Formats: sequence, C-alpha cells, structure tokens
Amino acid sequence: MAIQWFPGHMTAARKKATETMERIDVVIEVLDARVPEAGSNPMLREMREHRQRPCLKVLNKADLADPAVTKAWLDHFNSQKNVKAIALSCKKPGEAAKIPKLCLPLAPHRGTTLKPLRMMVMGIPNVGKSTFINALLKRRTAAVGDEPAITKNLQFFELNDHMQLVDTPGMMWPKIEHESDGFMLAASNLIGRNAYDEQEVATFLGDLLMQRYATQVQQRYKCDITDMDGVGLIEAIAQLRSFRIRGKEFDYEKAAITLLQDFRTGTLGQISLETPTSRAEMMQRILVPAYNPAHPDS
Repeated sequence: MAIQWFPGHMTAARKKATETMERIDVVIEVLDARVPEAGSNPMLREMREHRQRPCLKVLNKADLADPAVTKAWLDHFNSQKNVKAIALSCKKPGEAAKIPKLCLPLAPHRGTTLKPLRMMVMGIPNVGKSTFINALLKRRTAAVGDEPAITKNLQFFELNDHMQLVDTPGMMWPKIEHESDGFMLAASNLIGRNAYDEQEVATFLGDLLMQRYATQVQQRYKCDITDMDGVGLIEAIAQLRSFRIRGKEFDYEKAAITLLQDFRTGTLGQISLETPTSRAEMMQRILVPAYNPAHPDS
C-alpha cells in the first residue's frame, strides 16, 4: 500500500513559502535524524535552489537516531554544495543556540543591524520545527504537539537586532515517490495517522529492525528472534504482553502500536531507518531495472 498525505492547507502554505523565499537569506531545514533523506521535501530543495539560497540542515531528534549513521549523514550533507549540516536535539537546553552562528557564514553579506540575517525554518510536519523555534527564542511562541501539522501559517520573529526568523507550516509534497519512504515517515510519526494502516507500517518497521537492529529488539522484548520477520515480531509482542481482544484472540493491532511507540519514543534504543548507503542502493534499484533474461534489452 502506497502511503500519501497532503492536507489541503499545504497548497496555500507552499505558495506563501515560495513568495517569502525571495526575501530570505538562509533556509534552515529541520529534519528527523532517523529519516533525513526520506523526510526531506523535494519541493523545498527546488524552491531554495531556484533562488540560490544556502541551506543549513538540522538533523533534529539525534538522541533517538543511531550515532554512527547520523555521522554518515552529516558527512554526506556537508559534502554538498551550499549546504551545512548539524545534528542535535532541540529538547536539550542550549542545543538550538548553536544554529544562528552556523547560518552567518552561509550569508556573509548579512547579519548587521542594517542588513539583518533573514532565516526561514522549513521542514515536513512533526520534525520539531516549533520546538526548535521556541528553543531559539527562549520562550513558547510556536504551538507544539506530538501530531503532524500543528503550525498552519507563516510566523515572523525577531531573534535579535541583526537576525530574523520565519517559521513555516510543515509541508509535505503532493506525491511520495518511493513506497518505502512513506512507510519510514509513517513509522516515525511524520504523517497523519489517517493516512496509513498501523499494522502494515509496524510490519515494515519490524522487518527493517530484524535486518539491522535485531540485538536491540531481543533486549527489549526478551524473545527468540531466530528467523523472525516483522509479522512474527508483532505476533511475539502480542503473546508476550498477553494482548487479547476480550480475553480471546490475540490483539495484533495493539501489539503493532506498541512496536511503533517503542521505536518513536526511543524505548528500543537509538535507531535510524535509512543510511546514505541504503539510500543510494534503493535509488540504484529504481534507476536500473532488474535484468530479465527473456528480454535482455529491457
């Protein structure tokens, strides 16, 4: 099942952000460190590249992501032209304070009282943009919640006498091109819950966890993981936790939600759902169709 989610208000938000892009100097793209490429809006990249705006990629929620994988992503992004990347957790005091100084070198002609540095904060829903804004301003000005699409309108803030911030609504793109991206975003709670089936997403997550983080799964659930896949993991959680429907059949839906919550909250440990290598391999499979001996020219 391909997952798609593009609420109506995002069309207007995209138009307004495109207009505002002309008047800003640096784009601050807030990403979920567990899915930094799957969660990067391609429309945002098109907008800033059209206006030739530099970008600071903030890999937020780094405390939930695999540190080794996050380092690989930082190396990957920092090798790109006009891009700087940093990993942090906006919930940790003082972490967000690093950001303005990192933006200054990206627009060296700005950052004075006469020419304030104008920064626009962008990203998809629920990556922590509002938490980031509040941490920068050291006061609660942006609405925060554990549901995607809390912010609906552009908001303008004076950070100090030589820096300005624009907060934008979380924006998805009209069509998620790659099916696995939709599942990764849903597993990370970056898509509205009405857009996906939780058991299907938990099965996808379980398969991935068994491939890359089986040891952490075993430590958490204390079960035999030999030859186990995503479906088997959900079944094991239901049995181990005695999740039943009216005391009879096992409640696999509740087990699926438990697995998703354990991942989202970090209870399973520091886990990343994609790496630069896995991303490159996925794109290679898409670009180069599998060889079919019956049609060697296909």
